[in-house]
Formats: sequence, C-alpha cells, structure tokens
Amino acid sequence: MIAKLAALAPSLSRAEAQRELTQAFAAAGVATPALDARLLLCAGLGIGHIDLVRDPAHAIGDAAVLANLAQRRMAGEPVARILGHREFYGLDFALSPAVLDPRPDTEILVDATRAALAGREGQPLYLLDLGVGSGAILGALLSQLPSAFGLGVDRSEAACRVARDNLRALGFAGRSAIVCGDWTMPLASRFDAIVSNPPYIATGEIEGLATEVRGHDPRGALDGGVDGLDAYRILVPAVAQLLKPGGIIAFEVGAGQADSVAALLEVTGTLEQGERLRDFGGHVRVVTARCGHKHAAGR
Repeated sequence: MIAKLAALAPSLSRAEAQRELTQAFAAAGVATPALDARLLLCAGLGIGHIDLVRDPAHAIGDAAVLANLAQRRMAGEPVARILGHREFYGLDFALSPAVLDPRPDTEILVDATRAALAGREGQPLYLLDLGVGSGAILGALLSQLPSAFGLGVDRSEAACRVARDNLRALGFAGRSAIVCGDWTMPLASRFDAIVSNPPYIATGEIEGLATEVRGHDPRGALDGGVDGLDAYRILVPAVAQLLKPGGIIAFEVGAGQADSVAALLEVTGTLEQGERLRDFGGHVRVVTARCGHKHAAGR
C-alpha cells in the first residue's frame, strides 16, 4: 500500500483535494478511498463535514497537516488510528496503540448479548468483559442496559487506562469498574453476562494479516497461540464458575473456530449451548452458552 502522495497545492478547493485524495487512496489499494478521503480531509483542515458540503469551493490553504495524514493512510495506518478514535455501536471511543481497534463485526457480540438478555433490560444486571481493551464492548452494553453495572478486566495497564477514560467520557464511570489483571484473576462475584473478544489469530497467520491489523493492533490482542484457541482454553473453565444461574457467556471467535469453542463449552458440563451468529462475511462470529439452573444450583 505504500505510495507517494503528490503535493496538494494551497489553491486547490476542498472538493478538488477530496477527489485527489480519493484517487490516490484508490491507487494505493485503500478499501474505502472516498470515505477515508473525506474523513482525513476534514481532520487535516480542521473543518466539520457540514463545512465540506456547504463550501466545497473554499481553497484548502496550507495542506501540510492534511498531506501528513494522507501519507500515513497510504502507508497502511488505519483511519481510526490516525484520528485517534473509533465509532462503535453509535458511541465514540478513543484509541491508543495499547488497544485493539474495534471492528464492525464485533458489534454482533453486543447484539448477541442483548438478545440473550431480552426482557431484562431494566434489571440491575452485573456484566463482565474479559479483555476489555478500549472498553467498546462494555460501553456499548452499558448504553443499552441502563441499570447494569459492568466490570472490565485486562492484563494491559495501558489498555485499562484507555477503557476507564472512555467509560468516564461516556458517563458510565458510576456504573463500571476496570481492573488490571490476568484472565484467571480471582473474582468473588457472579455475573449475569460475560463477554469476551479474546486473541484468536493463530500465531503463524499473523504475518499474513492486512497491514492495518498486523502493523497497528497490539500483538497481544491478536495472538491466540498455535491454533488460535489458547485464550478459550483458559477462559472457558473460569467463566463456567463465574456465571449466575441462567447467566450467559458470549465469545467472539475467528473463522472456522465455532465448533472448537462450542466443544470447550460443552466439556464444562455446566454450560448449555446457545446461539451462533454470523458476521457480515457469512462466518460464525459469536458463540454463546447459558449456565443451566440445574447445574448452578449444585454449586
């Protein structure tokens, strides 16, 4: 994707600069050249999208900042990384190099959890997000479950700081807590819902990922071991002991991993198979299970 951007003359209009960026991004292999051009043009010129629509003939003037942003995109840096934030489930989340850039497919994990909790939206639910990262999943759930309290756990102190700041900015500081610790850290509470988007890329496949992912997402949030299932082997036995009767677990999984993760859930003897939801590419992206009342009663 690395390419050189032609100089952007100060006399160019906003519309002309947008066209030039779109063409340059397309030639560099950017997947969404027009969208990325618009976003970076507005950011680089310090204008809003409405300004671009209202006054497209206005000259761009000094384009040094814009040219730098555009060159970073052509070198494979994602727009969300360049801008420092990502919209997820209609909410804005700040990003840092310490956290995964949440993808649209992960919104399916939120949808699956909400569906499993249907009819309980107003109840004081207790949620757990293992590997909370930026706080995107937990924040999205808290936005839809107004009486819920969410606990996020991550082993990265830097990620924990990002999650805390994001949840505070969204007004959820009083309904959330972030704890820095390992997957298996002792937790005394029981939860109504546990969600996790753990590392699930096989180690040998990471170098074949797109530059946007391989070069910019933290490796610890990607590397799932030789077969991509290491995190699930640790998490499944732990979450089986952390769910309330009737509580649900929702995992994001990689392509082709659904059966393996479902088998791990079944081995616990306490979790009953739930739904499997597909992503926009047709792959099963989310696997859920529920803690059966008969099993939980015996604890």
